[in-house]
Amino acid sequence: MAQVLTISCKLKVSVSQAAKLEATLDAFARALLAPAGRRPYWVNQSTPEKIVNAVKLQSLCYREIRTRFGLSSNLAQQVCRRRLAAARKIAQQKNRSVKAFKGGFVTYDARIFSFREKDWTVSLTTVEGRERFELAMGNYQRGVLAGTNPKSATLIKRKDGSYYIQIGVEHDPPEPRDTAKAVGVDLGRRDIAHTSEGDHWNGQQLNWVRDHYSRLRAALQRKAGKGPRSTRRRCRELLQRLSGRERRFQAWVNHCISKSIASRALATHSFIALEDLTGIRERVNQQRRSKRERRRANSEAYGPLARGAFYPLRQFVHYKAARAGIQVVVVLPAYSSQTCHQCFWLGQREGKHFRCVNPACGWEGDADLNGANGIALLGVAVNRPPAPLTSPRIRGERGGSVVGLPTAGLPFASAARSA
Repeated sequence: MAQVLTISCKLKVSVSQAAKLEATLDAFARALLAPAGRRPYWVNQSTPEKIVNAVKLQSLCYREIRTRFGLSSNLAQQVCRRRLAAARKIAQQKNRSVKAFKGGFVTYDARIFSFREKDWTVSLTTVEGRERFELAMGNYQRGVLAGTNPKSATLIKRKDGSYYIQIGVEHDPPEPRDTAKAVGVDLGRRDIAHTSEGDHWNGQQLNWVRDHYSRLRAALQRKAGKGPRSTRRRCRELLQRLSGRERRFQAWVNHCISKSIASRALATHSFIALEDLTGIRERVNQQRRSKRERRRANSEAYGPLARGAFYPLRQFVHYKAARAGIQVVVVLPAYSSQTCHQCFWLGQREGKHFRCVNPACGWEGDADLNGANGIALLGVAVNRPPAPLTSPRIRGERGGSVVGLPTAGLPFASAARSA
C-alpha cells in the first residue's frame, strides 16, 4: 500500500501572481461560504444534506459554481467532489452534519497542478489562467521530490501573507522485515514513552509548557474582556499570535520521540510493540481528578477526544515505521504495568518503582521499563503466537491471596496486529 508524504514548500510570487492567487483563494472560499459569509456554507445549503455521492453533488451545483464564482471546470469539481462530498461522508460516519470549512486554501489534482524538477517549479491553475511558480525549499524537500511525479497539492495562504504549496508525494514503503525481536514502548504521563531498550522521554517539560500556555491564555482572556479599549485590542492580538503554539510544540515532541523509536528499532533489527490505549480518556474522565489534571487529559494538543491522549504519537510511530520497513504490532495494555516481565507474576507498583512479589524472582526496578519489556514480550507472542495461546497461566498475588489469571484475560489473548 502506497504511503503519501506531504511536502510543504514556499512559493516565490510576484505582485501580479500574488493578486491571481488571492483571487483564486477568494473565489474558492466564496464557493464554500454562504453569501455575505453567513453559515451554513453555500454548496452545503444549496444541496440536500443527505446526498453524499460526488457525481450527484456535481450535477446539482457544478454549473452554478462556475457561473457565480468564475472558477475553472476542475476547480469547481474540487469544490463539489473533494471538499463537500468528502466532508459529508466523514460527517455521516460520525453521525454529524457538516458545520464548517476552513478558508485560505485551494485543493489541486493532476489536471490543474504539475511539478517540474529541472527548474524546481510548479504550475497552478488560477481564475485568470495557468501560472508557474518557483519553489523556495531546502535539501529535505528536494530529496523527497526528486524523481517523483506528484498528482495532488493544496495551496495555502498563511497568517503572515506568504503562500505555500503542500505537495502529496506517493511513496512505496519497503516490505516489513520478518524478525522475532521487539522494541516495546510503554506510554505514560510522567514518562511520555519508555522503551524496552532503556530509552525514555520525560514529560516534565511538556507539562510545564502546557501549564504555562494555559495560565497565559487565561490571563489574556480576562484582560480582553475588561479594561481600556487599547488593552483589550492588544490582548486579542496576542491571543491570536499564541494560537496553535502549544499544539505545534506537542507535534514537534511527538515527531522527535517517534523518530527515535523507529531509529532504535531499525538499528536493532526489531519490530515495534505499542499499547492500544483507545478510549483511555473516556475511562480516565470518569474518575475524580483536579481541574489541572482534567485540562491536561482533555487538551486539544493531544488530539480528538474519542481516540485517546496518545493517538497522535501512535500515528507518528506508525508512519515513520512504515517508511523504514518496520512492522508495528498493537497489543492490549491490561496488566502490562503490574506483571513482572521476568516471571509473569503480578507485582507491586508504587509510582516509578516496581517490585516482583515472587520469592523465586524478586525483580525490582523502573516500573515503566518493566512495562515496556512486558509489552515487547506480548508483541513477540502476537507476532509469532505459540500453540496454544490459552494454555499457559500467569500467577500473581493480590490482597494476600494467590490468584490464577488465564491468558484469555491478558493482552496477548486478544491483541490486534497492524502494519
